[in-house]
Amino acid sequence: MLNKLHPVLNKDEWQITIVDQHETHYYQPGFLFIPFGVYSYKDVVKPKRDFFPSGTNVIKSEIDKIEPNENRVLLKNGQIIGYDYLIIATGAKIEPSETEGMKADLWHKSIFDFYTIEGACALAGFLKHWEGGKLVINISEMPIKCPVAPLEFAFLADWYFTEKGIRDKVDIHYVTPLPGAFTKPRASSILGDFLNKKNIKLTSDFNIARVDNESKKIISWDEQEVAFDVLVTIPTNKGDEAIARSGMGDELNFIPTDKETLIAEGYKNIFVIGDATNLPSSKAGSVAHFQADILFENFMDVIEGLEPKAKFDGHANCFIESGFGKGILIDFNYETEPLPGKFPLPGIGPFSLLEETKMNHYGKIMFRWMYWNFLLKGVELPIEAKMSMAGKRL
Repeated sequence: MLNKLHPVLNKDEWQITIVDQHETHYYQPGFLFIPFGVYSYKDVVKPKRDFFPSGTNVIKSEIDKIEPNENRVLLKNGQIIGYDYLIIATGAKIEPSETEGMKADLWHKSIFDFYTIEGACALAGFLKHWEGGKLVINISEMPIKCPVAPLEFAFLADWYFTEKGIRDKVDIHYVTPLPGAFTKPRASSILGDFLNKKNIKLTSDFNIARVDNESKKIISWDEQEVAFDVLVTIPTNKGDEAIARSGMGDELNFIPTDKETLIAEGYKNIFVIGDATNLPSSKAGSVAHFQADILFENFMDVIEGLEPKAKFDGHANCFIESGFGKGILIDFNYETEPLPGKFPLPGIGPFSLLEETKMNHYGKIMFRWMYWNFLLKGVELPIEAKMSMAGKRL
């Protein structure tokens, strides 16, 4: 979006300041592949300076807090940044300590995450030499970043252990607080069938209360127990602590945001994007990309004194790696569930919706190159922010 702003805003009248505490940028969708040896650390990391637009003021610092009524941001390095307009993109991260016993003696020994680079690399080292047993994949609570990633991990684990010749020695168990395999009923039914076909046990409506490190069990609030030899956890996801310190977030530090305009509730000059919002949309990278187009249009309206006209419809587009060189693609929004059909060209594709195909797998793999070379550089793609019904079958 910032690339678009340069020819629109007069550089003599506007200054764009980017505050970021990290110098390194990670291709987070790639974390999923690291435990299985498909990607390594070097495949998912690049310096952020390669992607900051020229002419912007970049400050490397952690945010202390935002003072929205004073129109300023206080940084941990002591600086105070005033603003006329603020875009918050503080994201989400895992908080394993939210679950009793999660981050205890077995953390990164028999209990792993793959939503961080440290967790993904530690799990890769463990699985490389593991000889089998009970592998439990558990989602602590929703919402989470990339809701399909835990399912993809289960599918890839089935493929990985089959390739190693020890699939018969590995019991894969998918444990979720949802009533089914996924958040959307139609896709949940199809993905649940895939779990069944791959001999992956599904336990739904499991709300984890604690982890017993000594007996290697996860225990729900209603005292259900699931034993594990290896636990791959998707811990509670929360927004940044700076949002809590600012008094702007909900109980999970996500910012109440108008689901269509992407303007923070109660503040006319603050926009929120991506995982920092509390929107009822998927916390996936594609969603942030589609939001950026809407945010840009509404930002330009607001600075001209107009009412924001563009409306975000919750559009999400996700490739789901299903193993053995195949994948599934889903496309949906706030109101419309994933439907079968062709994407993005009606009748042509080349991708198939709600079907397992090799082309969908290639789309997933090609996306890393697209991400580094197009998306991060603000290059427009031929996919509209608003979900299209073209090519879909009701």
